Amino acid sequence: MRVIVQILNAQVISNQEQLTRALSQQGIEVTQATLSRDLRDLRAEKKVMDNGVMKYTIPTNPKIERRVLGMDSEIARLSIRSVDFCGQFAVVKTKPGFANAVAYDIDDRGQDYVLGTVAGDDTILVIPREGISKDMLREFLRAVKL
Repeated sequence: MRVIVQILNAQVISNQEQLTRALSQQGIEVTQATLSRDLRDLRAEKKVMDNGVMKYTIPTNPKIERRVLGMDSEIARLSIRSVDFCGQFAVVKTKPGFANAVAYDIDDRGQDYVLGTVAGDDTILVIPREGISKDMLREFLRAVKL
């Protein structure tokens, strides 16, 4: 998502097709569904410029900027209550109602470590990627929680 923000800040991008081409020029191939989700997560908006041309813009939002820039997530840090393991799988307990937001943060930041997460109301199952040891996953989750 960091690359999308950089492109939208540097160029006049009016539609997803233009953004897909700009990403492709940087060696990044994305599906339309992924691009739509990323734009929604970034809260991208189309604004009319003075010359009448539409342009995607990213609103200034410190929480979005922190996540996009890869900084600590306040949500994870303040919401995780415990992390336990069952074999290679991790079970993360959160405050009630926060599991989905924390799972999103884990998925977003843990692409090298995490294959995916399944979130309920206050519990997340973290499934590690092949070759990721329990200790490696524990260290990643410890970094998320710090």
